[in-house]
Amino acid sequence: MSLQTLIPFLTHWADATRSDLIRYVIFSVGVWFTLWIVLATPLAGRKIRPDQPPPRQLLVEFLCSIRSIMIFSTVGLLSYSLFSAGWMPGPYLARELGPVWFWTSLVLMIIGHDAWFYWTHRLIHDRRLFRTFHRRHHRSNNPSPFTAYSFDLGEAAINALFVPLWMLIVPTQWPVVGLFVLHQIARNTLGHSGYELFPARKDGRPLLPWLTTVTHHDLHHAQAGYNYGLYFTWWDRWMGTENPTYLARFAEATRSKRRATSSLSQA
Repeated sequence: MSLQTLIPFLTHWADATRSDLIRYVIFSVGVWFTLWIVLATPLAGRKIRPDQPPPRQLLVEFLCSIRSIMIFSTVGLLSYSLFSAGWMPGPYLARELGPVWFWTSLVLMIIGHDAWFYWTHRLIHDRRLFRTFHRRHHRSNNPSPFTAYSFDLGEAAINALFVPLWMLIVPTQWPVVGLFVLHQIARNTLGHSGYELFPARKDGRPLLPWLTTVTHHDLHHAQAGYNYGLYFTWWDRWMGTENPTYLARFAEATRSKRRATSSLSQA
């Protein structure tokens, strides 16, 4: 393959890496600065764990995340190659289906990714695969927003494979993929933030029980045999892998906020 032939692929790889890195920095640094610095005092009652991870952990997570982003872009060349060769007509078909399908495909893509993540995540927790594919991520026992992309090479590749596989199967416009990636990095950085941000009912249960809360994923880092879901609690409930202490831990993380709300309502 000549250099002239490689240039479009190298350019696409560099552009994809730059875009993903910018998104990661904006969300990881933004969530860290907002929750850990600016709102640390008012949100103290929502802190899930009393301690903070050491600065060295944050630096290692950031560097490993850059490596993961490079893997994402490399796997992304598969989508680029197939689309450029005319073997991935889905984006053109999706455009003809109109705006209703645009938003429907986004919802379906998020649901599909949640299923992909649950089953691949559970797979790489197998003791025969864990050290090779998933150990890096769980070295962040006390996670931070920078943990979002702190993966081993194999795990980064598994996560990246979802998009080209989805694009081959389901007609989806490229702007939908962009919105999907924004949703993914937002949920990922918030899910590792260490502060319970999701609303609770008066009895302490999650107001939106089908969504994974910050406590839900934080418990996975603390006790790795439970809570494999990414966005939704469905698969963990259906497959019996939800941490039995989850609801109690969520109630504990939101107790001070509910007490404050109750006091204001009684005043």
